[in-house]
Amino acid sequence: MISRLLVANRGEIACRVFRTCRDLGVSTVAVYSDADAGALHVREADAAVRLPGAAPSETYLRGDLIVEAALAAGADAVHPGYGFLSENADFARTVIDAGLVWVGPPPAAIEAMASKTRAKELLGIEPLDPARVTEADLPVLVKAAAGGGGRGMRIVREMPDLAGELESASAEAASAFGDGEVFVEPYVEDGRHVEVQLLCDAHGTVWALGTRDCSLQRRHQKVIEEAPAPGLPAALEASLLDTAVRAAKAVGYVGAGTVEFLVADGRAHFLEMNTRLQVEHPVTEEVYGVDLVALQLAVAEGAKLPPETPAPRGHAIEARLYAEDPARGWAPQTGALRLFDVPGGVRLDTGYASGDAIGVHYDPMIAKLTVHAPTRDGAVRKLARALERTRIHGPVTNRDLLVASLRHPEYATADRLDTGFYDRNLPALTTAPGGGDLAAVAAALAAASARRGRFGGGWRNLRSQDETRTYGGTGGDHEVRYRPTRDGGYEVTAPEGVRAVAAAPDRVSLETAGVVRHFDVTAYEDGTVHVGGHRLTARPRFTDPREQTAPGSLLAPMPGTVVRVADGLAVGDAVTAGQPLLWLEAMKMEHRVTAPASGTLTALHAAPGRQVEVGALLAVVQTEERPEAQS
Repeated sequence: MISRLLVANRGEIACRVFRTCRDLGVSTVAVYSDADAGALHVREADAAVRLPGAAPSETYLRGDLIVEAALAAGADAVHPGYGFLSENADFARTVIDAGLVWVGPPPAAIEAMASKTRAKELLGIEPLDPARVTEADLPVLVKAAAGGGGRGMRIVREMPDLAGELESASAEAASAFGDGEVFVEPYVEDGRHVEVQLLCDAHGTVWALGTRDCSLQRRHQKVIEEAPAPGLPAALEASLLDTAVRAAKAVGYVGAGTVEFLVADGRAHFLEMNTRLQVEHPVTEEVYGVDLVALQLAVAEGAKLPPETPAPRGHAIEARLYAEDPARGWAPQTGALRLFDVPGGVRLDTGYASGDAIGVHYDPMIAKLTVHAPTRDGAVRKLARALERTRIHGPVTNRDLLVASLRHPEYATADRLDTGFYDRNLPALTTAPGGGDLAAVAAALAAASARRGRFGGGWRNLRSQDETRTYGGTGGDHEVRYRPTRDGGYEVTAPEGVRAVAAAPDRVSLETAGVVRHFDVTAYEDGTVHVGGHRLTARPRFTDPREQTAPGSLLAPMPGTVVRVADGLAVGDAVTAGQPLLWLEAMKMEHRVTAPASGTLTALHAAPGRQVEVGALLAVVQTEERPEAQS
């Protein structure tokens, strides 16, 4: 029996495994990097061991250090979570050789399936040879052979781009998984991403726990997942389940795993088998009424699964809440998570709590919110409303995008579920939500009420000019004009048609068109104001001239690390619009910085390994246009 378990991972998945361990009476051990010293998973574990350093290559990818930590803490088992070393056969062997229980599949099964190239060969599918790709093969997808989560993946539509994308994907895969092997396969446009959850014991029992649809993705990473996958023809679903079971039996699989497919034109294309627990496993748990982590531990202890797979019930949907700005190329965001409060009736899996800091070193996912309902329609409605009511104060998140996605007709009706959803709909989905003007009025009156409380008074016998405050939000700037009244209230003069019913520093009631709405307001010292679901920034009355930058300046869109600069790039070089100049890595994503226009590179402040903050000057491109010489 397992008595003390070390989780060789961090954040949300570590916290999730610890939750099951508490229910089972198993004590827990966390490992943490210096960047994670105060993280929630460290606080929730019974014991914790430091892995010196911050980069994954120094910490969570060091299998030798993790095994040493397990032995030092008296653990008798290791759970790999997902990502990092979860699909590394050498790590699994190291754990087993140290006399520890490995909560995962046999190393041989990992080797057979964790490499996507070998998995395809096992099922008789040959990947494309990169050296023999032609125009007729395009578009193709470059993929990392190890790992997942969208890292090391590139779509190639033009032959001149292939060599560069192979190099870029290989570098990213090596950084993320310690394995730079990549391969090429045909890219199926706008297919559905459907997967099958497996659970197998060491006695020959294989459970196929239904399907999941994970089609809503950005940058090849899933955003919204659900179970079961809606609208699959019975014959196609049966084929998916059969292929998944056949793959598991072919390698003597033991434990939890997932077989992924791309479904297009009524056909299923095998993608890969992930030899680990998936991020989206909660939707399967909710539908089948099981705890997959508890079953993983039981299987690792040698238990037999019941011969019959549990029966499904209802529908479950999960949304991944990311610290990122979808309207700015999904740029990851960092900073203090000042408040994080999720309403009841929602399953919450998270590695953060109010007051925690979101840093630059790891994935920007804050949490997963999952709901279960008797029907898909009920689950969609329930999750959208829960996200609306979730209070998140701090960095910009994708919360509004999630709500809009769930309510979009293509998703809500399941008429068009495919991986092209965001390519088609992102501009409309990132349009500022309504109510920004009212939120700005509430922010202004709350601030005025706070000042009145501190300094007293506010109304004058002589009519004074209106007070003016401006707030920036996702929909642009909102100007508010108001004046105090004799009875201690406020008269709103702009925007028109708004009447102040009541105002306090933390709550404002406004009437428009005969309807009274209440707004909870929280203001922070940096000028950020959260009004309900709106995140506003108080604008200064005058622009600081120091904030101005020279034309052509390329500023870091997020904090991160410069991982590469274009080969041979130097000051004085001619560059063309859209030419890649350098690459930043932040929060598990690689971001390409390109020339904004054709011209001359007049400054280059980036070098590989340099840490930069958001807004840091990286380079300057002087455009080709020159002012005419004066006679």
